[in-house]
Amino acid sequence: MKRVLFTTAAAMVVLTAARPSFASRVTIPITRVRNVPVPCAEERLGTCHNRWHPAIRPAATANPGDTVIFETRDAFDNPFNRSSTPADVAAANLNLVHPLTGPLFVQGARAGDVLAVTILDAVPGPDHFGYTVIVPGFGFLRDVFPNPDIVHWELGDDGGRRFATSADLPGIRIPLHGFTGTIGVALGPREIETAFQREDQLMRVSGTFVLPPQPLDAVPNDLCGPSGTARTRCLRTIPPRENGGNTDIKQMVKGTTLLFPCFIDGCGLSMGDVHFAQGDGEVSGTAIEMNGIVTVRVEVRRGQAALVRFPRFESSDRGILKDLEPQRFVATEGIPVKPEGVVMAEEIWLDPTHMLLSPLTNQSEDVTLAARDALLKMIDFLTGPQSPSPARLTRNQAYILCSVACDLKISNLVDVPNFVVSDFLHLDIFDQE
Repeated sequence: MKRVLFTTAAAMVVLTAARPSFASRVTIPITRVRNVPVPCAEERLGTCHNRWHPAIRPAATANPGDTVIFETRDAFDNPFNRSSTPADVAAANLNLVHPLTGPLFVQGARAGDVLAVTILDAVPGPDHFGYTVIVPGFGFLRDVFPNPDIVHWELGDDGGRRFATSADLPGIRIPLHGFTGTIGVALGPREIETAFQREDQLMRVSGTFVLPPQPLDAVPNDLCGPSGTARTRCLRTIPPRENGGNTDIKQMVKGTTLLFPCFIDGCGLSMGDVHFAQGDGEVSGTAIEMNGIVTVRVEVRRGQAALVRFPRFESSDRGILKDLEPQRFVATEGIPVKPEGVVMAEEIWLDPTHMLLSPLTNQSEDVTLAARDALLKMIDFLTGPQSPSPARLTRNQAYILCSVACDLKISNLVDVPNFVVSDFLHLDIFDQE
């Protein structure tokens, strides 16, 4: 296999396995009943897992340069349908998050290489159904929105252009910008132990939100389940780590290339949690969730993991980021201020006695609080008399809309003590032409 060394200043660190002329197409299928995927634990094809561990058996094999089609489940393992209620959301089994399709073994890839994954497409599965939910105890404003809720989406096709519409949010149409919320490679034994130890240490700090290994409902059961041989080290898929994973980065759309350091031979690529569309921040905890079909090309960059120690992504395709930006917008500005007596959920672990932060109405250089302030202002705007929504929105509806169609962006990290975060609402979603 020919290897090409680029010597320009911008690309001299890239050593890429050339794409072979015999590149083929590989499909990693899942089982569906009436167009809906069966639960991960019932997948007889052996193509699903919901924990990270290097001993999970490969579901398929591909060569560098191959195109691979991943059929995927949604983030919650498809428990919701067009008739689901907030009570169904409250009863959801979070041990099932996230069912991933894979792992893919890439022939010739070794630990120390980088796996380059180019996204060729990410589209809805055949049921054309999506949802956005508020899960009690989860999400950026989990202390403000403690009750469950759900918005049901129809993922339609309008003359070749795909849009999500919902009777729960009338007058709103969200264009398809599909991407994988969770995509990554297998962590090696050393990386598993490093992640476990640091998360276990954090879990012992009062007020922190950490999900330790949970054998109940783990797949594969023989490895990660209650009697599994690695049950104490099969990591949950909720937090992103050195292998990528649940990063929820909306810019990882068609035309981008994701770079992952390989920690084991074959790399072990898996993905799921596909989003039809999402706002930067995914603030309610979910985007427009769907089971999907993702097409990628896999290539290997030899020996480059020492230079790509943590995942990154790139594109030379002009216009990708521009396509994600709204034609028209309105934005709110947030600074690190709050009412006296409040400690936001994300910082209770820093002030468990409510003696330090609670009396303050202004905190110093706090980006999280500034983002919260901008988001709360956007919710007030969307539910107030100046709202652009054609239908009056409840606060729950506004929160969900922010999760799929508003972008939180850091605007200022220098003007102490008040850093600025802006929240951009895409006004294009209210167009019905």
